[in-house]
Amino acid sequence: MSFRVTSVGDGDTFDVTPNWQWDNKSGNTVRPRGYDAPEKYEPGHQAAKEKLERLLLNKYVDLKNVIKITYDRLLCDVYYDGKNLADYFPEYQ
Repeated sequence: MSFRVTSVGDGDTFDVTPNWQWDNKSGNTVRPRGYDAPEKYEPGHQAAKEKLERLLLNKYVDLKNVIKITYDRLLCDVYYDGKNLADYFPEYQ
């Protein structure tokens, strides 16, 4: 199932619609697996967020290989245009 990215929180967190469902839970926030972008207080945060926005905002992604829910975010592999999202962010791997 594909999900549309509705907003970007930072370089490695975004919201989707419709809500995902996993392990009898539901939500809309996703944390992609495979890379770790800078946090809001770290240098490079804004550049990472803007890169993710340019890449995914209002686009469709596939969520696969769910690991767990952490801080109300679905931690999983994210695929965009048939490619793992982490491959778009080698600088943060």
